[in-house]
Amino acid sequence: MDQIQAMRIFVRVVEAGTFTRAADSLGLPKGTVTKQIQALESRLHVKLLNRTTRRVTVTPDGAAYFERTARLLNDFDDIESSMTNAQANPSGRLRIDVGSSMARLLILPALHGFCDRYPEIQVDLGVSDRTVDLISDNVDCVIRGGELSDQSLVARRIGNLPWVTVASPAYIKRYGIPKHPADIEKRHQVVGFFSGSTRRMYPEQFNRGEERFEIAGPYRVSVNDSNAHIAAVLGGFGLSQTISFVAQPFLDSGELVQILPDWTRPPLPVHVVYPPNRHLSAKVRAFVDWAAELFAKHPQLQRL
Repeated sequence: MDQIQAMRIFVRVVEAGTFTRAADSLGLPKGTVTKQIQALESRLHVKLLNRTTRRVTVTPDGAAYFERTARLLNDFDDIESSMTNAQANPSGRLRIDVGSSMARLLILPALHGFCDRYPEIQVDLGVSDRTVDLISDNVDCVIRGGELSDQSLVARRIGNLPWVTVASPAYIKRYGIPKHPADIEKRHQVVGFFSGSTRRMYPEQFNRGEERFEIAGPYRVSVNDSNAHIAAVLGGFGLSQTISFVAQPFLDSGELVQILPDWTRPPLPVHVVYPPNRHLSAKVRAFVDWAAELFAKHPQLQRL
């Protein structure tokens, strides 16, 4: 039995929560993963995992073994990286997850630069607005907007995204332009945006001096994807607030009109987030630095 491989398989099973997901992420048959875990338990003379039809959980012995094994593998990878000059030439498969609008408008147009700089890194770019579990989904890092809720993760703030309130000319022709945020609840429609995981609606926020308004409707259409959101606003389903770099091309073309320009909301902070056990990875560090550089150079993003 390859002891290092068995350790890696065990750690991945614990992180993924199932043998099937672990096998898929490792590119191994499920039977191989199962046999490796059985052989590891036989060699150690302890039960490491409790199996059910839906999920795998660690035993107390398994939890202690996981903690020490994960740390050992991380140190082992760091030693190998330093010996193979990986810091200068990072390589391997890099799994990233990015929101849909950010991927389309910011990351993908510039990604050639990253790939040219690091030709030995293979990028797997997941695109969605859902919340990703970095550990169980085996994702190396994500770029996400908003305040961080999981303090166990490592995050680097790389930018702030300003908002703008917009509506289509067709919507304005039908409903007019609100003079005050309070007018929205009385005579207007918004395009709602809700969380794909919690279904919670995110309200529109309007600040001016000491005045504060939060408005969650009325609406006829709400979505949970940023590309669908801007499409609904362009379609005249309602007014809404969106990130300025998303709206700017449509403002330039006249397809959208800015409204209530004197009212603002706090900019959306953007972080690159990654699990703490991967903070020494050269490929992750390379992407984090590149993303921070990309945001710093973008003319429509506020500086930190």
